[in-house]
Amino acid sequence: MTITDIRTATKRDLAEEAMRHSWFPVARSVDLDTPQRATLLGVDLVVYRDKSGRVAVSDRRCPHRGADLSQGEVHERSIGCPYHGWEFASENGACVRVPSLADQSKIPPKAAIRNYPAVERFGQVWTVLEDPIRELYDPEEWQGVDLEWAAADPIDSPVGVAVSIENFRDVAHFPFVHKVSMGPTPEVVEPLQVQRDGLEVWMDRPLNAGTGEWAGDGNCMMRYHCGAPGFASITYHYEDLGRRVVAGFPSPISYEHVTIFWGVANEVGFKGASLEENLRLEEIVYLEDVPIVENVVPREVPWDADYQEFSVPADMFTLNYRRSFMELMNLAKGQADVAASA
Repeated sequence: MTITDIRTATKRDLAEEAMRHSWFPVARSVDLDTPQRATLLGVDLVVYRDKSGRVAVSDRRCPHRGADLSQGEVHERSIGCPYHGWEFASENGACVRVPSLADQSKIPPKAAIRNYPAVERFGQVWTVLEDPIRELYDPEEWQGVDLEWAAADPIDSPVGVAVSIENFRDVAHFPFVHKVSMGPTPEVVEPLQVQRDGLEVWMDRPLNAGTGEWAGDGNCMMRYHCGAPGFASITYHYEDLGRRVVAGFPSPISYEHVTIFWGVANEVGFKGASLEENLRLEEIVYLEDVPIVENVVPREVPWDADYQEFSVPADMFTLNYRRSFMELMNLAKGQADVAASA
């Protein structure tokens, strides 16, 4: 969607608009040996790496007769349609070859597919549908840290981006949802020390490893971080072992349905569990969450207050995330205001 009348826009409208102007992952880098299908906020995409090494994100539909370009053949600097072989440049989406034409100068001048920005980061390919209102995530706590990433298998989840991020950053559900992965944990949540700066929210919290699957590397300090709309991470800092990371990036297929792209990273030289073992442990946590979160009502945060909710001090982090998301909505509103007055 694109807001056509800012005066009548609901907060849900603004949330959708803000996400159209925000970066989301649409494929894992390790999967680009073949073209990948993706859908971002209802827009059908193809993600591929051409034979020169360029990563491209483009509209999936061929403008000739509507074939699916994700079934096509990748060339040196283009992708070819599987139906009639029309080729579209990975650089800008322009049609560069029509095999049935004897004279290639006769290619219809407007024949093209839309290309979108494509950036590889954290083992994922990221894109944005409209001019971005925020930069792609680049957490300050990872600056100067040499991290080795492993991108996990994406997880389908029939809820919205904000519900997903709140689940990742909520700490009061651990005793009830993560009994296997974390073992027994206290039900009472201590006062949370939360900081917010614009679109970013942080919290430092000690990890008592306990007796769960996480116990292997012992205690450490955790830095929780999230950024509106769709970034959440924990950086585990072990005094004697180094640092490791888990990060989740829910990507909206639609307003109330995400693909959870996620991964783990170890600082090069990390002396604790291997990257593969940390991926296994964190996957247990994610898969414990899924059957609970997929039945949350409503499926996205009720920005327009059409559902009643109550909060307590244990919700301090997620409440600050909501404030950061609302700030992003205000930025989207300002951008729409400017466009409407132009």
